[in-house]
Amino acid sequence: MTVREKGAWCPESRSSCKRTIFVQLVLVLLPQTACSVHVCKCTCQPLFVRHKYYQSGDLIIAAIISQIYMSSKEIIFEKQPFQELFDELIYFLASWTHRASMEILSSWGSFIPNYKCDQKNNLVAVIGGPNSDVCTFMATILCVYKIPQLIYGSSPMMNIQAVFFHRMFPNGIHQYMGILQLLQHFGWIWIGVIYINDDNGERFVRDELPVFSQRGICFDFMKRLPQITSSSKVDEMVEEAVETYHVVKGSTANAVVVHGEIQTMIILRILHQISEFRDQGMVNRSKVWIMTAQMDFTSLAFQRDWSVHFLHGAISFAVHSKDVSGFKDFLQIRNPTLNKEDGFIRDFWQYAFNCYFPSSTIDTQSEKACTGEENLETLPGSIFETSMTSHSYNIYIAVYAVTHALHAMHSYKYKHKAVADSRKLKVLNHHSWQFHQFLRRVSFNSSSGEKVSFDQNGNVVAGFDIINWVTFPNQSFHRVKIGQLDLNSCPEKAFVIHEDAITWPHRFNQAQPLSQCNENCNFGHSKKKKEGKPFCCYDCLPCPEGKISNWKDMDVCFECPKDHYPNKDQDSCLPKEISFLTYGEPLGTLLAIVALFFSFITVLVLGIFIKHHDTPIVKANNQNLTYSLLLSLLLSFLCALLFIGQPGKVTCLLRQTAFGIIFSVAVSCVLAKTITVVLAFMSTKPGSRMRKWVRKRLATAIIICCSLIQATLCTLWLATSPPFPDFDMHSVTEEIVLECNEGSVTMFYCVLGFLGFLAVVSFTVAFLARKLPDSFNEAKFITFSMLVFCSVWVSFVPTYLSTKGKYMVAVEIFSILASSAGLLCCIFFTKCYIIVLRPDLNKKEKLIKRNK
Repeated sequence: MTVREKGAWCPESRSSCKRTIFVQLVLVLLPQTACSVHVCKCTCQPLFVRHKYYQSGDLIIAAIISQIYMSSKEIIFEKQPFQELFDELIYFLASWTHRASMEILSSWGSFIPNYKCDQKNNLVAVIGGPNSDVCTFMATILCVYKIPQLIYGSSPMMNIQAVFFHRMFPNGIHQYMGILQLLQHFGWIWIGVIYINDDNGERFVRDELPVFSQRGICFDFMKRLPQITSSSKVDEMVEEAVETYHVVKGSTANAVVVHGEIQTMIILRILHQISEFRDQGMVNRSKVWIMTAQMDFTSLAFQRDWSVHFLHGAISFAVHSKDVSGFKDFLQIRNPTLNKEDGFIRDFWQYAFNCYFPSSTIDTQSEKACTGEENLETLPGSIFETSMTSHSYNIYIAVYAVTHALHAMHSYKYKHKAVADSRKLKVLNHHSWQFHQFLRRVSFNSSSGEKVSFDQNGNVVAGFDIINWVTFPNQSFHRVKIGQLDLNSCPEKAFVIHEDAITWPHRFNQAQPLSQCNENCNFGHSKKKKEGKPFCCYDCLPCPEGKISNWKDMDVCFECPKDHYPNKDQDSCLPKEISFLTYGEPLGTLLAIVALFFSFITVLVLGIFIKHHDTPIVKANNQNLTYSLLLSLLLSFLCALLFIGQPGKVTCLLRQTAFGIIFSVAVSCVLAKTITVVLAFMSTKPGSRMRKWVRKRLATAIIICCSLIQATLCTLWLATSPPFPDFDMHSVTEEIVLECNEGSVTMFYCVLGFLGFLAVVSFTVAFLARKLPDSFNEAKFITFSMLVFCSVWVSFVPTYLSTKGKYMVAVEIFSILASSAGLLCCIFFTKCYIIVLRPDLNKKEKLIKRNK
């Protein structure tokens, strides 16, 4: 379709229209219908519309859009009301928006509120933006007439009459969750927040930031942006901006979330200009700005030469958009020479190229005349972008949504009620409220291939693009898409970010910035909250012994799996080695050699005693007891070998039981020898009845009785809770000890306790008999041997309990060998010495003589 523009001017207003422009833009395209639909573009002032772009048609799609901001004076009631209203700051004023809303509802050329005198030019929808105030103000008028309103840019929160709103903006909650994911992705947990000073900003702080806190984000500051009011209050705004600047500059947070609208960029540029002026020659303290999709680049006329490098490396969200083919070609043919009917483009041309048209009523303060042949592509991005921005794309899609909905509605009516003639389709009357259901259900593919539809709440179904801003010295900038938030993907793939494509602010030398209250706690440490500080501020404490942390900033250290142990730095777990006392290691080899050595000595002593069995010394104290004691000592030494090597089921059953029974026999033999000595001397007294007890029966009875008691204890142990092979994963930090689990600890100590009881009794009896005549008396040797025996096993208990792993087994082996060796040496060393080296003393005459 051919789009034409018309400009309408009020001559009486020209003198008071300096630097004041308010644009309302309408785009139209209605495929597959016979209706003629045209474009209406207008600007509204309290008493008249300064700029209009209008073309008559059957159906009208209107737009109330604020495009340019100019400042003037506040109302001081010193002029006529018309002049004071006109000199106001043209900045999303309710009065102007209400005037524009009533204008598009009236007959063209006849502004009579609430009256429309023609059958044509029916208003079907209004596109509003980019500020929520514009949408709110126009809703006051348009909702009364149930006019569908398509909002782009920033959408206000409407508690009532929401059915009339169709937002070209996805559900805002998704954007906030995307910002949260972005912060978490880069580990920016210590941030600043700047928000616009209106209801939307307050709602963001009240409803969304607590969710950020719940997800581990802390806030160094939350600062409201100063409001732009009238030009006479610029000093107040600058003072508030300076205060905000000091807060931002003094913050240790490198990431700052900016929640704003299109005018927020103006304030950010003011903050940056203050920074440029105050920080000359100082270290650059630039931040990573994270901006919401409601924002876009815009500026006031006096900011055209201001630097934009503060945006370098910034990250912003934008409603998903695609390049529209032919858009740049369309821009190239737009100029005041070819489009004279468009009064808006002349004003834009003068401000963009800093020139003037002789017939213009706008004072540009420029001495250069406009030719109309200037090239838009030569303008820096801070003045004009030749690519379609997200906001522009939303307007583009909004027009398509309306036209497709209109087509759907008229197709429906034609199917049921249409009256056709041979040449054309008669346009049926319709009411605005009937159009909502078609617009809400519209679904189509745009010319760029994007599917467009609305959800049940009237929000367009779309995702968000994540944009990285790259600036250049000539005041241009480039928006680089570095990721996306796809609401239709699975949660794991909804958020995508390409880190390699990001350009960071110059201050960080292309390294990913950190934004934390303090440095990360390294591996091997855990966090401890600082009193009086936010939870993102903490101290780092080393992990306690036995625990690790293998990630930064862990709240608590944790234990390794049972089969692993912490390394020296306590930042990872190492597998434990299986450990047991083997013959191959030095300690096992040494103990085995000692056991075999004493076994050989025991056999040698036994051989000596058997060879000299008819000598007085061998006969002196019950040969059979002597042989039994030597055999039990031999088995005791060999029993120690059961404790060396890998524990098995059989060895675990035999270790303690064999040791207990064999040692019981040995100690009972010693006890029997001691009692035999005592009874032997007592029986030599005249009339003594002890003689009948000094026989082999008593010694045999003692040995059998003691052995049976110990055997009963061992049998009961094996029957109830026998020992078994087991893995001890806790005793030794770096090892898994393969051991014999005693099963019943009580039975184990009962066996040891019985051995201790026999040893104490033997020691006591031998001690009491120590003064008997030396020639026939073994009591002194037995006393000393039992003293050694008791000393070994008394020290065994605490030593055994204080050692761990295979060394517990070594302690028990040592105790067995030491106690057995004590008995062997103390009882038999002197006798062997006499038998082998001093046979002259091994005679009955010598023994009797010594006894006398």
